[in-house]
Amino acid sequence: MPESVEVVEESVETTKETTTESTTEGAKKAPKSVAKLEEEGDIAADYLEALLDIADLDGDIDIDVENGRASLAIVGGKLTHLVGKDGEVLDALQELTRLAVQTSSGDRSRLMLDIENFRANRRKELTTLAKKLGEEAKSSGEEIKLEPMNAFERKIIHDTIQDMGLTSESEGEDPRRFVVIFPS
Repeated sequence: MPESVEVVEESVETTKETTTESTTEGAKKAPKSVAKLEEEGDIAADYLEALLDIADLDGDIDIDVENGRASLAIVGGKLTHLVGKDGEVLDALQELTRLAVQTSSGDRSRLMLDIENFRANRRKELTTLAKKLGEEAKSSGEEIKLEPMNAFERKIIHDTIQDMGLTSESEGEDPRRFVVIFPS
């Protein structure tokens, strides 16, 4: 097994233990400062740069702070294979990057990773879908169940539905968790 894979696996195992311990304490922390989020972004960018170098891939990494979390985007080059089917590879890379940040900083990270604007484009699609289905729920008076989605996608639906003055809930268990939109 290549040394880099072993390091990542060790990091994942260590972080799983740390995450379990810190989440069972149950104490909520104050929001992170912009400087702390920028530091998370820098750690994540270094990690992602190393991964791109190992895979011999080109790409520029943009770092930002949005909605109280570090946000990274990898653009340029031919990187759509790093998104994968329905963003599955992207989700895995995001989780590995979060674990790398946690291992380095000691704090859980909520950073968001986007590659080739996949998440930005998906956000637009889901917002349009939520508006359409929200209107349908209003006019029909019946609840509407959506297909299973990941947490990122469900949040976009919930936020859009809430902005429309309607309510929604997530039901089921991952990976089959889905949103139900309720009429007004």
